[in-house]
Amino acid sequence: MVAFHDRSDAGRRLGKRLAGLRGRDVVVLGLPRGGVPVAFEVAKALEAPLDVIVVRKLGVPFQPEVAMGAIGEGGVRVLDARTMSLARVSQEDLQQVERQERALLESRVARFRQGRPRINLDGRTVIIVDDGIATGSTARAACQVARHLGAAKVILAVPVAPARAIVELKEPDDVVCLLSPQHFQAVGYYYHDFSPTEDGEVVQLLDAAASPARRRAEEGGDGSLEQDVEIPNGRVVLRGSLYLPARCDGTVLFAHGSGSSRHSPRNRFVASVLHGAGLGTLLLDLLTPEEEVNRANVFDIALLAHRLSSATHWLEARHDGSAGRIGYFGASTGAGAALWAAAEPGAQVEAVVSRGGRPDLAGPRLAAVKAPTLLIVGGADTQVLALNRQAMAQMQAPTRLEVVPGATHLFEEPGTLAMAASLAADWFRQYLLPEPVGRSRPEARDER
Repeated sequence: MVAFHDRSDAGRRLGKRLAGLRGRDVVVLGLPRGGVPVAFEVAKALEAPLDVIVVRKLGVPFQPEVAMGAIGEGGVRVLDARTMSLARVSQEDLQQVERQERALLESRVARFRQGRPRINLDGRTVIIVDDGIATGSTARAACQVARHLGAAKVILAVPVAPARAIVELKEPDDVVCLLSPQHFQAVGYYYHDFSPTEDGEVVQLLDAAASPARRRAEEGGDGSLEQDVEIPNGRVVLRGSLYLPARCDGTVLFAHGSGSSRHSPRNRFVASVLHGAGLGTLLLDLLTPEEEVNRANVFDIALLAHRLSSATHWLEARHDGSAGRIGYFGASTGAGAALWAAAEPGAQVEAVVSRGGRPDLAGPRLAAVKAPTLLIVGGADTQVLALNRQAMAQMQAPTRLEVVPGATHLFEEPGTLAMAASLAADWFRQYLLPEPVGRSRPEARDER
């Protein structure tokens, strides 16, 4: 039984269920890793801050699968005196286990927080979110740790959990669960896409949630527009996520890569950086869920480019020029579609950025692209780097190739995606936003 498309879908549905908490003093905490994409959507729906809650189980030394307690940030330790007594765990045994687990916990905290301070929970309502519960041991530990960190009320929210586990949960004040089957399968059984969440995605989502543009939108007083949109395109409807600042001089349309969507944490992180630079964004699903099943559609560059062009016309018509200059951001195969669309006769595209892209898929149309184009490639992504250099040789438009040292194809290495996003923001700021008086736009035909 598949109930959710992916973790983002589950998070949006969970957010609707929790809508009554919007406007209250709420903090949303995601359990890494898989709980964070779900928590991101919940936090967005509730206009609440997002953080992670990192916990480690303390297992009985000779039977580690049996929990005798848990630890969390801030030196928090919760012990089960009964289990310790029955297992005859000595203080020395406890200290040894805790030292090992504390080192792992602090390593994960440093990896996820990237120097960000922990959100204060004192006196607040805390919603702990995971992508599902099997046994519930981690969720129990998280609830106990949150309580010890000062939470006044603890709510556990999950998309799916076995009915029996929910009944047995005593640690949270309340449990919100969308699906609680009597005959429970594994958590992943209830998702169409349950691919692993990487550490980099957790960091990107936390960065996006903390972005200045996100905070301004939550405050609601800046005149910006943020909404999910539907764009008619022949017999199908394209879905997108639109953000326009109060004064919008430039908007970037995202053409996502193979197997990705408008909910991609990487592209959403890049979008948040563009928001901070004063740019609008439209993140698009250029394929319907039914079309995504056929892998060949991901490489139908002509189809993707046609739909990107249609979305551009829709944006220009709907907002009557208020979207400002138009730019395209393409990742992977989406870069080929972005350049193909930019090469269309009459295309009013002022700038293109490709991240880890396949510009070669635009083929002979590359020479017809007039928009200044930035190609960003990871230094360790050698095959794609070679394809970008070949594509650059065919282009007549002002073009620059930026190589991010040490980055692989998905820019998962610490700091590499942030570097790519910063490069993209600088490029779009240069070509989409008003030009400073007395300053001309430089030519770009080099490699860095």
